[in-house]
Amino acid sequence: MSQIHNGMAADEMTSVRWVKASASDAMNDCVELARVGENEIAMRNSRFPAGPALIFTCSEIAAFVDGATKGEFDGMTV
Repeated sequence: MSQIHNGMAADEMTSVRWVKASASDAMNDCVELARVGENEIAMRNSRFPAGPALIFTCSEIAAFVDGATKGEFDGMTV
């Protein structure tokens, strides 16, 4: 495996463990996250496991989760 980088094929990240929310269904409609470094987290779409993985810092993920918790993205799920 080459060094992990933003936009690489997620299925090439063989050393990581992908996790998803328990609310995700069994039909692969989920966003999956994997820790890829001390301060980095990869995100992928489970419908496209060979698609690109986006790499975020832990603080970027924390800001996103905070916004989601506060309902800032609620209008996007209807």
